[in-house]
Amino acid sequence: MAGHSKWHNIRVRKTKQDALKGKLFSKLTRELIVAARLGGGDPETNPRLRQAIEKAKDAGMSQESIERAIKRGTGELSGGEQLVEAIYEGYGPGGVAILVEAVTDNRNRTTSELRKLFEKYGGTLGEPGCVSWLFERKALVTVSQASADEDKVMQCAIEAGADDMTPKDDSFEIIADPKQLQAIKDALESYNISYTLATVTYIPKQITYVDGNEARRLLRLLQELEDHDDVQSVSANFEMPTHIMEEFSEAA
Repeated sequence: MAGHSKWHNIRVRKTKQDALKGKLFSKLTRELIVAARLGGGDPETNPRLRQAIEKAKDAGMSQESIERAIKRGTGELSGGEQLVEAIYEGYGPGGVAILVEAVTDNRNRTTSELRKLFEKYGGTLGEPGCVSWLFERKALVTVSQASADEDKVMQCAIEAGADDMTPKDDSFEIIADPKQLQAIKDALESYNISYTLATVTYIPKQITYVDGNEARRLLRLLQELEDHDDVQSVSANFEMPTHIMEEFSEAA
């Protein structure tokens, strides 16, 4: 689990770099469009849209751009590509299971491009269902141990109906049903506790350990998958030595 959540934290630190490239705004716009199309344009009744709006605001997207994307999703504005959601499953170096969530206007193109990325690093893109059974859809919130008292974080987690709260390296990890994500964030804010990550993701039920060059190839594969224009998020069930994660983080 630690490798999985550390990977998310590395990606959070890269947010500003991605925003400078313009790539992040494109991904956020797609998520806003799809969330609004599937659940409506009211964030009060559409938790997925509410989370997408928060991510867009955190990244510095303007309110006008957010509203325009939502209106495209609800059909109030026409134009733009026809977007569909897709989940890709496969294995990376060392047999690590990987789930890729994507939003694309051309499923065949995206499938071909992702297959090439897997193969580039010694992995394979598999059939639907080949690894999804190894994951659970959960809310994940992390809090830096340097900024919060463990008892207070535990109290917040209990009050918000979380499934679990566990110290992991330099953070506290809170795991909950996806519907409880907002309640957890609200509880933490009520105690003036800041969080470093708050998202809905796939949490692995089993862990595969990798080391050495396999671990480094895996991280490069995950990075290239995350950087793909159509990819929204990547989940993987790995654990590896801390120093390899730190090397990668410094180079990212």
